[in-house]
Amino acid sequence: MAKRVIRIFDTTLRDGEQTPGAALTSEEKVIIARQLEKLNVDIIEAGFPAAGNDDFNAVKEISSIIGKPAVCALGRCRKEDIDIAAKALEGAKRSRIHVFIATSPIHMKFKLKMEPGQVIKEAEKCVGYAAGLCDEVEFSPEDAGRSEPEFLYTVLEKAIHAGATTLNIPDTVGYTQPSEYGALIKGVIENTPGYNDSVTVSTHCHNDLGQSVANSLAGVMAGAGQVECTVNGIGERAGNAALEEIVMNIHTRERFFNAATNINLREIYSTSKMVSELTSIPVQPNKAVVGRNAFAHASGVHQHGILSNREVYEIMNPKMIGKETELVIGKLSGRAAIADFLKKNGIEPDENELAAITSGIKEAAAGKKGLKDDEIVAIAAKAMGGRKDLPLNNL
Repeated sequence: MAKRVIRIFDTTLRDGEQTPGAALTSEEKVIIARQLEKLNVDIIEAGFPAAGNDDFNAVKEISSIIGKPAVCALGRCRKEDIDIAAKALEGAKRSRIHVFIATSPIHMKFKLKMEPGQVIKEAEKCVGYAAGLCDEVEFSPEDAGRSEPEFLYTVLEKAIHAGATTLNIPDTVGYTQPSEYGALIKGVIENTPGYNDSVTVSTHCHNDLGQSVANSLAGVMAGAGQVECTVNGIGERAGNAALEEIVMNIHTRERFFNAATNINLREIYSTSKMVSELTSIPVQPNKAVVGRNAFAHASGVHQHGILSNREVYEIMNPKMIGKETELVIGKLSGRAAIADFLKKNGIEPDENELAAITSGIKEAAAGKKGLKDDEIVAIAAKAMGGRKDLPLNNL
């Protein structure tokens, strides 16, 4: 079977900005959009123009400067939302309007206060209207994860008939488990009347139960051709599926997924840092792929393994994403890592000196969070004080 290319739909500037405290100015959105283009995402969801002037202006400016990715604007199934989205996208080289309406019983009853039949008619009408105003239309049945499957298939059929070429299946509240979400995607593909090869099924998973990445990948395995995600996994409540984790899962296990993405891997870490800085949302140290400790090794056993062959303890080469392997010198370090650190600083002790330095480092690091480089060098200087060939300029 030929390898599939999974489209990466980045919604950092729309869904990601819904993270409490993460509001971005239109200027900051433009900066991130330029970086997303360097990252080579397939679609940039630039905002929700009907939300206000700042969102409208950001989408408008991003549309005018972005070349390769499609630029997408979100709108509710309302004519006024769609009109504003279309106006904001006028300068886009490839424009996409993303319309949504809730389809779960709880959303229809308590939020929309609409009957199922009304929802179907509204979805078909609004998708058809949007199709005449942009290059492509994406349709989302909000809270699809808690929707009745047969009703979902009917709504999606009407969306296809009206002109939607991407069907996004949101697990809006992060409720489903991977096997359930995979079955949901499979069910949509197999049971939606009118579904064909020109229609792309997409995933959009939230992380309320910590399953957003697993659910998204289950969707890919079930046939989804697009994944919606955010840089660093930012987003409403517990966040969205993390772009970097989705991409590196597919890349690292390419044969397992029989798939690839168009992402420029070397831009992953710099994109993560930019988004973290501009949103003022720090990346947790042990975050997969882009966390400070993702390629850091403190245990002497692990450090020795890394020095023997990096692949002993690293399933990804950090250089691929713009990072480096780090051996953290501290109380758990063994001679191999300490000798490697000293050699990189021009210091080459003999075996007895190395033993003394190692002992000194373990003693000094006990009860501390870590040692600074100059502290390590000072310990080496003390243990090697009698050596005439000691490179003092490194001390």
